Amino acid sequence: MVLDLLVIGLIITLFPLPIMAFVLVVSAPRGTRKGLAFILAWLACLVTVIAIVLLLTGGQPPPPRSPPSVAALAATLVIGLGLIFYSEHRRRRRRRTAASTDSAANARSADTGDSLDSGDSGDSGDSGESLSSRMDDATGWSAAALAVLLQPWGMVGAAAATVVQANLSHGASFVALMAFCLLATSTLLAMELYAVFSPEKAQRALRNMRAWLERHKEPAIVVTCLVLGLWLVGRSLYQLTA
Repeated sequence: MVLDLLVIGLIITLFPLPIMAFVLVVSAPRGTRKGLAFILAWLACLVTVIAIVLLLTGGQPPPPRSPPSVAALAATLVIGLGLIFYSEHRRRRRRRTAASTDSAANARSADTGDSLDSGDSGDSGDSGESLSSRMDDATGWSAAALAVLLQPWGMVGAAAATVVQANLSHGASFVALMAFCLLATSTLLAMELYAVFSPEKAQRALRNMRAWLERHKEPAIVVTCLVLGLWLVGRSLYQLTA
């Protein structure tokens, strides 16, 4: 259980979509307060899911080969397969998008350079400005709601299926659950602390991070979902057939 939770927590903290949203939140006016609301809502989701599972199991893992144990492993297998299929879907969509972009670029190459430059720069600028303006007007409650919406619920579901094995009579289970929550939030916490103690440097670093993530978001999503999906499928199949 401990190793599974650490792997899931690591993938969650590296998942790019919440990181990109958090960068926008922290970069907005009163960003550190909004960032704190985002983190608290993020942690509240994790803690709530874990608490529900522990209430259902009574803090005791079900016996091996029992229906609850097999059901948890089957759920883990289904989630793992879903992540693999989602990764492949994103990979294919990225290839189609790249192909269509290349075709459009070839078609526009016949036009004048002035019309090309004015059209592209205006669209990207308007998109970035609209996102930033919405974050500027957002409240702490909006940031908290954004954290709930962007929670990678499939990965959290895999963690919930793993927590079924937790035994609260052993202190190691408490440590593992706390470590999972902290690890899954570590990237957000690091950015929040950086913004609090070095606001000017943090603004520049976060802007650079967001620009990098914009360019590499799709490969990062594909890799993280594929790695976790393969891990979950392998572990669940091994435990189901052992």
